[in-house]
Amino acid sequence: MIKLQLPNGEIKEYESGITPRKVIEGISSRLLKDSLAAKINDRVIGLDQPITMDGSFKALTFDADEGKEVFWHSTSHLMAHAIEELYPGAKFGVGPAIENGFYYDIDLDKKLTLEDLPAIEKKMQEIVQQNNPYIRQELTKEEAIEFFKKKGDNYKVEILSGIDENSELISIYKEGSFTDLCRGPHLESTGKIKHFKLLSISGSYWKGDEKNKQLQRIYGISFPTKKELDEYLTRLEEAKKRDHRKLGQELELFLITPKVGVGLPMWLPKGAVIRESLEKFMREEQRKRGYQPVITPHIGNINLYKTSGHYPYYKDSQFPPVKFDDESGEEYLLKPMNCPHHFQIYASKPRSYKDLPIRYSEFGTVYRYEQSGELNGLTRVRCFTQDDSHMFVRPDQLKDEICQVIDLIQVVFSTMGFKDFTTQMSFRDDNAEKYGGDIAQWEKAQKDLIEAADSMNLKYVIALGEAAFYGPKIDFMVRDALGRKWQLGTVQVDYVMPERFELEYMGSDGQKHRPIVIHRAPFGSLERFIGVLIEHYAGEFPLWLAPVQAIIMPITERQIEYATGIYNRMKEADIRVEIDDRNEKIGYKIREAEVKKIPYMVVVGDKEQADNEITYRKHKEGDKGRIKLEELIALLKNQIENRLQ
Repeated sequence: MIKLQLPNGEIKEYESGITPRKVIEGISSRLLKDSLAAKINDRVIGLDQPITMDGSFKALTFDADEGKEVFWHSTSHLMAHAIEELYPGAKFGVGPAIENGFYYDIDLDKKLTLEDLPAIEKKMQEIVQQNNPYIRQELTKEEAIEFFKKKGDNYKVEILSGIDENSELISIYKEGSFTDLCRGPHLESTGKIKHFKLLSISGSYWKGDEKNKQLQRIYGISFPTKKELDEYLTRLEEAKKRDHRKLGQELELFLITPKVGVGLPMWLPKGAVIRESLEKFMREEQRKRGYQPVITPHIGNINLYKTSGHYPYYKDSQFPPVKFDDESGEEYLLKPMNCPHHFQIYASKPRSYKDLPIRYSEFGTVYRYEQSGELNGLTRVRCFTQDDSHMFVRPDQLKDEICQVIDLIQVVFSTMGFKDFTTQMSFRDDNAEKYGGDIAQWEKAQKDLIEAADSMNLKYVIALGEAAFYGPKIDFMVRDALGRKWQLGTVQVDYVMPERFELEYMGSDGQKHRPIVIHRAPFGSLERFIGVLIEHYAGEFPLWLAPVQAIIMPITERQIEYATGIYNRMKEADIRVEIDDRNEKIGYKIREAEVKKIPYMVVVGDKEQADNEITYRKHKEGDKGRIKLEELIALLKNQIENRLQ
């Protein structure tokens, strides 16, 4: 017999080998209808897989992230089956569920276009009607390799060749005439998948390596109901309108050109205003909290990164070293991160326990050689600026400092209008080769993070294996206006780097001690953060961030002098203002200002000039009436100074 703890806390005994289907059947017939898989302790299994151990039991519906993953992964197999039937000889790379839907990488002689997707969808519907069961089969490594060799699928053979058969269970899933290598689990049958849409096609190098063959990647989405699919497609259309690459060009915020280099953004004047406004905001918040600004070079001696461990372990994601052809033989690296530089500043003179905590902050630009196929506007670039800080603390200060960082990140999210955020504790797993430092220090760091998060009432999940190589961290994920999840702020606890760089302070006991380092970046990178903000706001920035906060529009040439006086007074009030004195109709000027998403429009005609007043309009809200200019300036200054949404 086995014991299972149900979601309501009840513990029940079952015969070993009972399936999740039978367990759920005893709980609720409605729950069974909605269930896609089950979770035993931390393992997700199919509804018809046997349960042979004690543990906690949870039925997974589409509302759960793991339920969505099972649903979407099953749909990726369905799509691959349809492609194999339509294009015999197709070979398949990987086809996982992702945050929103699924994809499959395909090796196919025919170049697929968007016009081919409806035919694939039609074939998928035919397979859905067949209601083929997803059948799991476990194989030895040799059996699996032989199977895919016969099938002519060299990609699956390559995957299998790298698997340790002693540590990993090898399974395949059959569905109709289609068989794929997969850990699973899957839905019970294809008949469960009725509402789906194939969305796009892109190129993808096998294993993300540009030296390998480029495959064709098809993205798709699926839902249990048509209503959910329709709502998602509506949000997707809205997301296209909000695409930061499109809006960045239309609003003249940034430029990326191959003449400078792919992945190397340049900030245009209006984009630079947004960036400077964010920097000013962060500097003010950091100053309140006792941070000291520092500035470090864009390059560093390669030995600095060998000491930290970033080189050669991350060699493939860094630009090649610069070697000087002289007797020194020195090599330099474009700075991939700021922390080793900050460590040198700390180590530049003796430190006492009374000096700590020391908080260094820098808007430091770093360089990473991302694969060209992974670049994406501002959200994935090769050159970006982090709002980086490194805090050197004593053990008795660690928890309070972490709490202060969490508070700062919450202030950032609140100011930007991100009302919904979650946190993930990214901890180490049992693979000791991935991590530096002593296991006892890791356990202490992870305990400190949990205690700090609990004291700040954070809701979090723990993700094993997601830690940085030098320490555990809290990752903050926000949801934007469309409900999409973005990983932004982070705080990391580091016992490893102080050892590697031999950082010290003199304790109250007269002995030398190692400080603990906290790494933190509330924005993450300014490029990515602004890319997310553009899409979150749809380019309609709150007044304090708007590149142009107001525009003055005289109706005729008779008001130009009056409008110029208004312009000058608003400039003196430190409001970012423009004047549109073109010989155009006022309706045309207003429409153009709306397209440019300028928050406030000031209209002046003969009546306004005669009464020494203005008429003002708000973006998307229309005419707000006539007031004195001083009243409008006070209104705008209040919004700007308090950074109101």
